[in-house]
Amino acid sequence: MSEDTITATAPGAEAPAHGIGASLPSAECRAKTEGTFPYASDLWAEGLLWAAVLRSPYAHARIVSIDTSHALQMPGVHAVVTHEDVPGDALHGRRTPDRPVFASEVVRHHGEPIAAVAADHPDTARMAAAAVIVEYEVLEPVTDPEKAFEAEPLHPDGNLIRHIPLRHGDPEAVGELVVEGLYRIGRQDPAPIGAEAGLAVPRPDGGVELYVASTDPHADRDRAAACYGLAADQVKVVVTGVPGATADREDASFQLPLGLLALRTGCPVKLTATREESFLGHAHRHPTLLRYRHHADAEGRLVKVEAQILLDAGAYADTSSEALAAAVSFACGPYIVPNAFIEGWAVRTNNPPSGHVRGEGAMQVCAAYEAQMDKIAKKLGIDPAELRLRNAMATGDIMPTGQTVTCPAPVAELLAAVRDFPLPELPKDTPEDEWLLPGGPEGAGEPAAVRRGVGYGLGMVQLLGAEGADEVSTATVKVHDGVATVICAAVETGQGFTTLARQIVQETLGIEDVRVAPVDTDQPPAGPSCRGRHTWVSGGAVERAAKMVRTQLLQPLAHTFGMSTELLQIADGKITSYDGVLSTTVTEALDGKELWATAQCRPHPTEPLDEAGQGDAFVGMAFCAIRAVVDVDIEIGSVRVVELAVAQDVGRVLNPAQLRTRIEAGVTQGVGAALTENLRTPRGIVRHPDLTGYALPTALDAPDIRIVKLVEERDVVAPFGAKAAGAVPVVTSPAAIASAVRAATGRPVNRLPIRPQAAVAQ
Repeated sequence: MSEDTITATAPGAEAPAHGIGASLPSAECRAKTEGTFPYASDLWAEGLLWAAVLRSPYAHARIVSIDTSHALQMPGVHAVVTHEDVPGDALHGRRTPDRPVFASEVVRHHGEPIAAVAADHPDTARMAAAAVIVEYEVLEPVTDPEKAFEAEPLHPDGNLIRHIPLRHGDPEAVGELVVEGLYRIGRQDPAPIGAEAGLAVPRPDGGVELYVASTDPHADRDRAAACYGLAADQVKVVVTGVPGATADREDASFQLPLGLLALRTGCPVKLTATREESFLGHAHRHPTLLRYRHHADAEGRLVKVEAQILLDAGAYADTSSEALAAAVSFACGPYIVPNAFIEGWAVRTNNPPSGHVRGEGAMQVCAAYEAQMDKIAKKLGIDPAELRLRNAMATGDIMPTGQTVTCPAPVAELLAAVRDFPLPELPKDTPEDEWLLPGGPEGAGEPAAVRRGVGYGLGMVQLLGAEGADEVSTATVKVHDGVATVICAAVETGQGFTTLARQIVQETLGIEDVRVAPVDTDQPPAGPSCRGRHTWVSGGAVERAAKMVRTQLLQPLAHTFGMSTELLQIADGKITSYDGVLSTTVTEALDGKELWATAQCRPHPTEPLDEAGQGDAFVGMAFCAIRAVVDVDIEIGSVRVVELAVAQDVGRVLNPAQLRTRIEAGVTQGVGAALTENLRTPRGIVRHPDLTGYALPTALDAPDIRIVKLVEERDVVAPFGAKAAGAVPVVTSPAAIASAVRAATGRPVNRLPIRPQAAVAQ
């Protein structure tokens, strides 16, 4: 980030050393940068066996027979398990139990697990897995989601996962201007840092412990227990070091075979997936087909939006229902739309499974509705930013779902901030600046073929779950010998929860030494690490528990001096009264006592969308505006993102450095979705499942990111008034980049990632 980036600390103000508002570094940052942080792949146990999984080479096939005899006869092989060896539920799923632990009769996607092997060496395990003989009857795969409606059912539950018809306003309304568009969004892989790994250890009571980098340990425990035919208390999930997550970190196709093999062999079993297995196993962003028709009046104000949204869920449902709800609900964007008629479908195909990735559903529709806004602006000859300002949503407006926007929605303020921020200078024609040309030195054609474009994107995402999801978290705060300990099953995936928990306790109790206990399923559940949940629900639970401990700490002092605890304050490790009569330290007040409290945080309830797509489905929303500046070689279609100016609605800045990092990371992930990341699956087969064939953006691809404004308008229903910050930049930046490429080339740009031929000027 550049030096002129605006930070959350006002000029001349001194940032606090700890507590809320401090740029407190992560407790794990030193170990991670030095390479000493223990990840799941570093685990070891006495008598360890190694696991390998046999996966289908086909996208769609009928399994005629499975012969494991050759694998079992290999020296060093201790067990081979297939669908016949699953003692409990044979199906699992994050929301819908429709996915087999091992394929039994039919293979529905490339890479689906068929069998798993445990052996005394990882190479032996892989060779034994390859020695399992599977006879297939190859079937024609259904890979086009449009054809899934008429195709033979791929699953007993059918091909249609969910259909949402949204009806809002007058269907007969028309505008003086009508623009249409067809848009396609590709399959983005979350590409987690470090491939999946885990260790299963059998217990003397017949249970098993799973050491995995889970992002939702209690849900993973319950799925595993059901699969193993065990009670939930016989399975324990211990969260090991999570090496970063931009989606559901661990896939059950890695976890479940581990426990089965450990229970079968009576030995600890470890699995470290290859990068190829990681690409084949975990869920990806939903590829999406979108058809839009916008109606506007002569001034550019929106009259009606009509859209059809088709999500390719892949072989299994996973989180597709929730992604579709977000896509349909946010299909019109952060704009005032009096009439909206949206049809949304999520369907099964023989493509790899799709699931939770930052901003699922919202990112796809953002690219489409922003393209439509550019079309309206071009047709009317209106500045694209001005057109958006005329339609910008604000607090109190009604969404197409009928829900009133009660949270802060400073959309116009965000857009004005990025529009008015100074544009970057044009590169000079010198040898030193060749890196600034699209493609780098010798990567572009003639410098005269380079055109600069400026575009805008406005995005919105939901906070927490939706449609009646019970978003609850529990936390315990203990204080003893001057040290505070936070016990909460909220998994630190890189979003900064452990740092935030320390800051909350420091702020509330005045204790600087705060530690966060490791996460396992012996603790009360806190829910999944997605959509910024833990900033809200787990942070809220920690705050409530810390305030209860604060009351326990202050009550004896207040009683002694004949005053209420509200008249006492804690700051910098000292307790003082409003009148200065009482002044002591927190350590003296504790006097060796151990204090603790447990609390829950549960936001106000939501409701499912009804048969017309109406309902108060969301707890809250966050908004972002981005102005993109790109240089495009209009002869060969190469694109360089010069700068992304970001203004974001954050509610309250809790950790300035951490917040800026989250925004930068989200924007950069969006750059990948816009320009490079597309997991290609011809006929359902994943091509190039590695980080050579799958082009993640590198440091050379990352643009200058200017955070020009952070709007701190606190959401009164959220703890601390803060909003999650990681997802909405991912949603917004691809749309802004596509808008800028349109401005540079005059081409429509209706597909993400942007292909070179789409960036060649006509």
